[in-house]
Amino acid sequence: MRTSCVAVGILLFAVEAKAQALITPTADVPPPATAPADVPKRDIVFRAAVDLVALNVVVTDQQQRFIGGLTADDFSVFEDGVQQDVSFFAATQVPLDLALLLDTSASMQDKMTTMQQAANGFLDTLRRGDRASVVDIKDSVRMAFPLGENLAEAHAAVQGTVARGGTALFNGLYLALKEMVKQRKANGDVRRQAIAVLSDGEDTASLVAYDDVLELAKRSGIAVYTITLKSPLAVKQASTSGRRYFSESEFAMKALAQETGARAFFPTEIRELAGVYDAIAAELANQYAIGYSPKNPRSDGAYRRVIVRVDGRPEVRTRTRSGYLASRNASTY
Repeated sequence: MRTSCVAVGILLFAVEAKAQALITPTADVPPPATAPADVPKRDIVFRAAVDLVALNVVVTDQQQRFIGGLTADDFSVFEDGVQQDVSFFAATQVPLDLALLLDTSASMQDKMTTMQQAANGFLDTLRRGDRASVVDIKDSVRMAFPLGENLAEAHAAVQGTVARGGTALFNGLYLALKEMVKQRKANGDVRRQAIAVLSDGEDTASLVAYDDVLELAKRSGIAVYTITLKSPLAVKQASTSGRRYFSESEFAMKALAQETGARAFFPTEIRELAGVYDAIAAELANQYAIGYSPKNPRSDGAYRRVIVRVDGRPEVRTRTRSGYLASRNASTY
């Protein structure tokens, strides 16, 4: 199932060279938080340590309601079973970089209007200091709007999408992840980073393999929210036969979201999209930003499992990325 090194090399040379002309680099990194009403309206800048492991943490009760008001002392962070010392914490607004990946293949023809309305509604939830990008995915990948704060242009980019061609979903995810990592490395500011990808079917045109996308996502620390529109016909056929509906692409999207600390959504009706985007927006606005410098000094490329707990609150649940792949060079994870 994995793509050959030659094919991937050809893709990256061709697509990333094209992306250089389309994408305007800036700067940034990931983390999260909630913005209280009394925060002054000024630019908030946080600086990251070189070896900072940044986590976006969602805390909910058993009814899935967000829990606010926690402090750094309420959290314990463990890496491979070893407790870490929290060196960065924010429960106020940390700026967000959001990439909207829109599947605009031919199969989306009858869904474009609703999809565009829902995507524009999502952009409307962004706050001052947040930035967005819009990625148009067909047979090829196009940066319809490079990362920036001009949301009017982002809205125009969404409205300008047209349905045709196939679906190079994995290509789009791979390039979006690479671009966001590049933006992050441009300076040491700590910013939350998230991708919201919408697709209604299988990947039909990518040269990049899913395994390569998943590995890059683990390395990047970027939350990938996946929205996969189920086929009503397939769901109906499965329920009629008495068998559970299963799709390999749905499994892949669910795994990608779980590994990056995000959520996977599987709406069966296009009209459900607005509610899905609202749910993602609410979650992004109610995250805690936590960072630590790992006690394990080895830059060995190994996968390190991360667990975050809220002390003395066994009834609450935390969600963040499941771990990260240690870099072979000093960097922000």
